[in-house]
Amino acid sequence: MDKGLHFTFSVITTVLLLRESSQTGEKNDPKMLAASKSGFGTDSRGPEAGLPTLTVTTILEDPYVMVRSAELEGYCIDLLKALAAMLHFSYKVKVVGDGQYGAVSSSGNWTGMIGEILRQEADIAVAPLTVTSAREEVVSFTTPFLQTGIGILLRKDTVSQEMSFFHFLAPFSKETWTGLLFAYVLTSFCLFLVARLSPCEWNEPKSEENHFTFLNSLWFGAGALALQGVTPRPKALSVRVIAAVWWLFTIALLAAYIANFTALLSSGSEQLPIQTFEDLVKQRKLEFGTLYGSSTFYFFKNSKNPIHQMIYEYMDKRRDHVLVKTYQEAVQRVMESNYAFIGESISQDLAAARHCNLIRAPEVIGARGFGIATAQASLWTKKLSIAVLKLRESGDLDYLRNKWWETSCLHKSRDRWSPLQPQALGGLFLTLAIGLALGVIAAVVELSNKSRHAAGHVKKSCCSVFTEEMCTRLRIKENTRQSQETSGRANA
Repeated sequence: MDKGLHFTFSVITTVLLLRESSQTGEKNDPKMLAASKSGFGTDSRGPEAGLPTLTVTTILEDPYVMVRSAELEGYCIDLLKALAAMLHFSYKVKVVGDGQYGAVSSSGNWTGMIGEILRQEADIAVAPLTVTSAREEVVSFTTPFLQTGIGILLRKDTVSQEMSFFHFLAPFSKETWTGLLFAYVLTSFCLFLVARLSPCEWNEPKSEENHFTFLNSLWFGAGALALQGVTPRPKALSVRVIAAVWWLFTIALLAAYIANFTALLSSGSEQLPIQTFEDLVKQRKLEFGTLYGSSTFYFFKNSKNPIHQMIYEYMDKRRDHVLVKTYQEAVQRVMESNYAFIGESISQDLAAARHCNLIRAPEVIGARGFGIATAQASLWTKKLSIAVLKLRESGDLDYLRNKWWETSCLHKSRDRWSPLQPQALGGLFLTLAIGLALGVIAAVVELSNKSRHAAGHVKKSCCSVFTEEMCTRLRIKENTRQSQETSGRANA
């Protein structure tokens, strides 16, 4: 009996020691440590509660999945919790072994999270995994939970330009400057025309000299642009209407110029010289690359666009030097060297928000989405898709997006300076056009009134007198020359 008890006690002790050794080995693994301490290894609604348990593979990438205080957290972890609550399942989270998203290797096998699903090492993949046609052929994807594209991540000081010699023209776009020049010439011409037509400005064309010549009208308009009072001074109501509208136009225009020029100086840099992927190919200062084996790399490989083909050939020839293995390595390399990273625009927005010396170029190509990958013919694909749609409709996905992307640096990146476009001053140009039209109409009315009174004295029709007056005022130089020649002959 004593020997039986002793044998039983020895067996129990051995089993406990082996179990403790196994748990110690798991705790020494940092990935298992993160999973166990965060409660993902054994969910509170685990098998004992009668819930199905899914093995979830993911990848460490900020802000989707991160290790904080030996626990996993991030956008994808919060999304997984919400999906589990809606669909009533338990889950165990494991970080992908090779650190890859999923691509076909040289041996023809899939790597990364896609490979783990195909080998049945995981049931689903919840990560920033791009939905592509190649992946869709071997696994199934749910409705995308995030929309993104392909962008260019740059360091500000590597792409900033020195201030050009004509930096003072930068506050307005070329179209705005062209519109301003046209408005200035048109206004000066209207001043010249109205001053000649108005009898209040020029009563006797044959004996008086009109001070509003075309050159003087140009000088008057330029003086108003500089907020300086210049002669000649308008006398007629029609000329004063045009002058007042032009003064109002110049005051608003100068206020907009000064405000935009101040914003330009405070921003400390000009517009990015690299706006598009074509600009990236043409320059020689920056190297550029993407993640090794990522969907972005294969996007450029399969694209028929000549610019995209040039980008792929550049990266393929220098793949050992320009391709990076992790997103963190890519961000670090952009910050420390003359390197531009081509990748998911939504992740680049986060990098620019977290690191204020980084910026994303404006152009985004290849619209795509992040989806949850499952095995083909899995019953969970449709359930997860419907749950993602419900989270989107309820605004929960927007909440998670704001929660993990919103930082203080993000607000600064939104205040990006840009030249003032003509659309912003459309109302101002319209007001000037209306003022010019009113001035011309007023000049015609003034000339018509004088012609009506003169027609009564000379007993001619008002239209004939109006026509004679207009011809006389518009051909004053010719008439003056003829009168001078006549007087010269008379003196001879």
